[in-house]
Amino acid sequence: MPIHMRSQVRRIRFDQPRLERSARAILSDVGETSAELGILFVGDQRMRGLNCRYRGKDRTTDVLAFAMREACMPHALRQVQGRPVPLTPDILGDVVISVPTAWRQAVEAGRSLDEELACLLIHGILHLCGYDHELNEKEARRMYRRERMILRSIAQAPKRANRTHQGSTGSPSRAKLRDASYSTHRE
Repeated sequence: MPIHMRSQVRRIRFDQPRLERSARAILSDVGETSAELGILFVGDQRMRGLNCRYRGKDRTTDVLAFAMREACMPHALRQVQGRPVPLTPDILGDVVISVPTAWRQAVEAGRSLDEELACLLIHGILHLCGYDHELNEKEARRMYRRERMILRSIAQAPKRANRTHQGSTGSPSRAKLRDASYSTHRE
């Protein structure tokens, strides 16, 4: 399961190797062990531009997901049993996360930046897998339950303190993380 991770953020540091391990655990948990995933960490200005361009919302957001499996070859080029074949069946897509927005949300929720980034990564990957909390209340509950289940499974790993330009913050206990309610994709 190839994971391509890149950060365009220099002023806020976070544990990229840990997030890559979390991404692998999340993909395994959702049954996408052979999927290829791209993860990009950006600043608020870049995220605002992406949100405006692709969702028509001229403001920053915490996470965006760009699914590759929705893209299909032109109808005439390739079909199997009368259905279009995805261009890249092994590429799940890309998750883009705004690190400054994640930092603000982490402070507000009383958890570490790495924990917030893991929550956003879960949210983004679930979007790539077809979950969509914006469809209706039932789907929102379904997605939230899945997020909580995955969060519990990856929260078992020991946590290290984050080091940022503003100092360091410790990680809350597992109980605090488990009990913390988080919401992602704030608008």
